[in-house]
Amino acid sequence: MSDVRPFRALRPQPDLAARVAAPPYDVINSEEAREMARGNEVSFLHVNKPEIDLPAGTRLDDDRVYAKGVANLRRFIAEGVFVREAEPRFYVYQQRMGAHVQAGIVCAASCQEYADGLIKRHEFTRKDKEDDRTRHTHELNANAGPVFLTYRKRAEIDAIVDGIRKGQPLYDLVTDDGIGHTVWVVSPGETAALRQAIRAVPSLYVADGHHRAASAARVGLERRAGNPRHRGDEPYNYFLAVIFPHDQLRIMDYNRVVKDLGGLAQEAFLAKVREKFAVAGTGEPRPDAAHRFGMFLGAQWHRLEAKPGTFPAGDPVRSLDAAILQENLLAPVLGIVDPRTDARIDFVGGIRGTAELERRVAQGWAVAFALFPTSLDQLMAVADAGLVMPPKSTWFEPKLRSGLLVRTLDTW
Repeated sequence: MSDVRPFRALRPQPDLAARVAAPPYDVINSEEAREMARGNEVSFLHVNKPEIDLPAGTRLDDDRVYAKGVANLRRFIAEGVFVREAEPRFYVYQQRMGAHVQAGIVCAASCQEYADGLIKRHEFTRKDKEDDRTRHTHELNANAGPVFLTYRKRAEIDAIVDGIRKGQPLYDLVTDDGIGHTVWVVSPGETAALRQAIRAVPSLYVADGHHRAASAARVGLERRAGNPRHRGDEPYNYFLAVIFPHDQLRIMDYNRVVKDLGGLAQEAFLAKVREKFAVAGTGEPRPDAAHRFGMFLGAQWHRLEAKPGTFPAGDPVRSLDAAILQENLLAPVLGIVDPRTDARIDFVGGIRGTAELERRVAQGWAVAFALFPTSLDQLMAVADAGLVMPPKSTWFEPKLRSGLLVRTLDTW
């Protein structure tokens, strides 16, 4: 059973929606956010990246950063940038990126189900990042950005959502990156039907936004512990989410660049690589199947293919390409034991293309690796087993925009 609920969103006036909508807080840095919001006082970046309104170099955990986010949200409400929905509703949020279209249901998902593992995750979180978003949520008294959830598709949910998408949208905009964002308000009757249909979904899965999910659930549990009259139906027991059927989602490759060859000359490095991989020159940077990799070395692309027996094919984690590369090349050959903390490795989202890998090598990085995208089935298999994926295994596109729908923690 999946317990999701409608809510009374804070949302921008339709004529301001395109100016308010902003990228998630964690996909751009402070300098990029400052430039993106320049001249736009209603950008939601003033709420989810409030350091942009303070002197450059201000620490992200400075008390003033959180206070500024609160002040900016209150300003948006006081100035009428945001209005409050009259009654609890679901919303349908569609994204279009080229020919790719995905449509999800915006709702309030259960903190308790997250804590109980019914909302399944596949990544570890970092304490510093989780602490930051926990404090941001507490002080803002709102979920500023949605968690990206998925579920195994169900025809009855698809049918209701497809019907809603035939109606007049509340928002229909295209952001600077060329991605279309369309939002519909779901009618009361359709809201009841959707909630009933979603109750039959056995599990939800965190696709993207693990830190947002962990911190939102933590806020709910902390507020519950501090409320001697806790009932269980308070708004703080839920967090903002968009849930998509799994067959509509697109995972892109998540690639790697490494600073040096671990003290090896190129030929010695290639000899080590050949112990676990078949290596051949290629003119095609992108691998065309799982367990194959593109490697850019010495201004040339090579195709690597993991040799049989070099990984446990039945293991849902160690059979992932990110794990194969880590266990058979990055750790034993290049000495990168912990990719989460080693400064010699960096990660490049597939949205930037393989040209970005070539550019990084031209800038002085020694070698780059292009990976085949992880599949949704692989992600779900890892989550179902209660395991976690290697770091930087999935890159979802398109990203959900923040600010189109905000959920406060004291209002249904």
